[in-house]
Amino acid sequence: MLNKGHVRRRAFALGWRGRADDRAPRQTIGEFIMTDFKFDPRRAALLNIDMQNCFVENSPVAAPRGREILPRINKIAEVCRKRGALVIHTVHVVRPDGSNTGVMGVIIPAIAAGLINKGNKQAELHPEIMVGKHDIVLEKPRYGAFHGTDLDLILRNRGIDAVIITGICTNVCCETTAREANMRDYKVFFISDATATFNTPEASADQIQPVVLATMKAAFAQVENTAAMIRKLEEYRSAVAA
Repeated sequence: MLNKGHVRRRAFALGWRGRADDRAPRQTIGEFIMTDFKFDPRRAALLNIDMQNCFVENSPVAAPRGREILPRINKIAEVCRKRGALVIHTVHVVRPDGSNTGVMGVIIPAIAAGLINKGNKQAELHPEIMVGKHDIVLEKPRYGAFHGTDLDLILRNRGIDAVIITGICTNVCCETTAREANMRDYKVFFISDATATFNTPEASADQIQPVVLATMKAAFAQVENTAAMIRKLEEYRSAVAA
């Protein structure tokens, strides 16, 4: 059993001063918690979120950095395939008759206007996204890739316990999918420079991006850039070979 002195010394070590019930911590959670998931690429999946024409360029909801992240995503996907990881590309589409558009169409006029209707060329995957022979293309009706799809069944059927998140939009479909995966106890890697979002009236895409990354790092995912994620994928094979 811990005595009061031990508890107080532990609280002090974590940055607390005085009574634990009336002082804020001096340190933030990110300063003393560093996630470093161990994973086997053969039990991982790249979830490449909604790299569709309308989100990459030339639409009201396109990410200014949409084209910029294309080659990074393709590179990560290439390494994933070589290391035995599953690659899944999601496509956010709704029924052309509007029967499953719901509240999304009320909040986002472009959706109500049919931007992501199935069959609309704007809703198709961008032609510069490389889709491999054994990749899976997964249609989803909502922001999260788990909601209303068989994604969880696909992953668990293959024994997958880790997911890598790339794509658009950082703070909408990517973030929602990362949170859904976390709630299902998947290890989540969120790629900082292979995700992007659009501008809003209240904040620019470049202002939104770091806030979402901070939230992911604090509670939902291990945040890595493209180069670091590729090293992790390649280091595992090197370690096995050794």
